[in-house]
Amino acid sequence: MAISASNLSVATIVAAISWLIDRVSKIHVLETLQMKPGDVIEFIPGILKYTFSWNYGINFGLLASDGPGLKLFLSGLAVAVSIALMVWAARHPRAFVFSAALGLVVGGALGNAYDRMMYGAVADFLNVTCCGINNPFAFNIADITIFMGVFILLFLPTEEQKSA
Repeated sequence: MAISASNLSVATIVAAISWLIDRVSKIHVLETLQMKPGDVIEFIPGILKYTFSWNYGINFGLLASDGPGLKLFLSGLAVAVSIALMVWAARHPRAFVFSAALGLVVGGALGNAYDRMMYGAVADFLNVTCCGINNPFAFNIADITIFMGVFILLFLPTEEQKSA
């Protein structure tokens, strides 16, 4: 299968932008706002607040451990998956949307891997609450880009569906 430089370029650019937005948001929370675990700042009252926490596990704190083994494993896994996704983007015949979705996943994965390597945990700070439901979980921009990318990939029509 031929390598598509344009698909790889799209995935790389989207990954870089995703990573940068995640990084800037975390720098804002950590350095500008100087939030510490447990700190809460109402951003949009009743809907969005910054609720800072360090996530030592995967989503929602699952498998949480502050040991170096898990940190290295999860960071290595994120890098390996990112490399595999970039190879997939370069070798896949689909174009822009497919490559952009892969870039979203890669940018988010590398954003969280960066946190693990630099801080030992992932900086989570976004908390969405609505309709009287108290959501105890926080997330970050990297999590959003990962979920957006996966969602797009799951619902992107295949070539067979397009021709039917």
